[in-house]
Amino acid sequence: MRIGLIGTGRIGTFHAAVLERHREVGQLVMTDADPARATALAARIGATAAPSVDEIFAWGVDAVIITAATSAHSELIGRAARAGLPVFCEKPIALDLAGTLAALDEVDRAGTVLQIGFQRRFDAGYTAAREAVRAGRLGRLHTVRAITADPAPPPAAYLPLSGGLFRDCLVHDFDMLRWVTGREVTEVYATGSDAGPAMFREVGDVDTAAAVLTLDDGTLVTATATRCNGAGYDVRLELSGELDTVVVGLDDRTPIASTEPQGPPAADRPWPGFLERFAPAYEAELRAFVHVARGERANPCDGREALQALRIAEACELSRRERRLVRMSEIADR
Repeated sequence: MRIGLIGTGRIGTFHAAVLERHREVGQLVMTDADPARATALAARIGATAAPSVDEIFAWGVDAVIITAATSAHSELIGRAARAGLPVFCEKPIALDLAGTLAALDEVDRAGTVLQIGFQRRFDAGYTAAREAVRAGRLGRLHTVRAITADPAPPPAAYLPLSGGLFRDCLVHDFDMLRWVTGREVTEVYATGSDAGPAMFREVGDVDTAAAVLTLDDGTLVTATATRCNGAGYDVRLELSGELDTVVVGLDDRTPIASTEPQGPPAADRPWPGFLERFAPAYEAELRAFVHVARGERANPCDGREALQALRIAEACELSRRERRLVRMSEIADR
């Protein structure tokens, strides 16, 4: 296969290294808004650099991977769809519903494949939790607690482009709620705090957020996130049922410390960030995409799945802004 990769920032660099090792990828062609960065990466891993996106399509590739700036995702998805190419795109499709729906319409009209990069679907812990819930081992699920905590805020320049904490960060948790439980969110109530670094207040974002969500079977969910968790990168999902409770993300690198005399010790090497924590999952999702692009397996996370996670994020942002409960029926889905 000949794969075109658009965007050679941090996640693009990681994906490029994975693809270059993949036995089914015969050639990797990459480009970036900063051509020198793409050229340097290509030289380092033995790939081919293209001067611009135009060459990616003109030179002929079998599939496209989009890891460019979020603002470019929707247009690039549409361009690949019109070229008849399968696409893998890092989330989000777009920062708003209109852009997301426009890109999905392009894919539908072309009849092509769009896989979205929700890597947690390929994490061993989340997969085991899904199996436990779907097999009924927890009994009736009554409470779910989702946590995502970044060890440090992103650069200030990133914030205006991020879409905010719900769309950029908690959207992963919203995708996991649906994927693990098999249920849909019916209503949300969300709030946030901008009491941390001033850069969040300056762009109307929050550094910490919390949401209470109700699922369609009555299960109650709390989802919290922060950009300011100095202990380390902490992502967990706790699921409690009438028969048992399980937790994703609890291991000897989880950055929490017990205050109990007999409690476990603090982690010697807490997770520093998402790439380290989810490295195996990122590799697995790209392996899956190669097989999807070759027609060898079904799409594990199509654009409509990403749309539903974004709708929940939109509902939470509306709830935070207007300080009220928001029903999912208020958020457009087509």
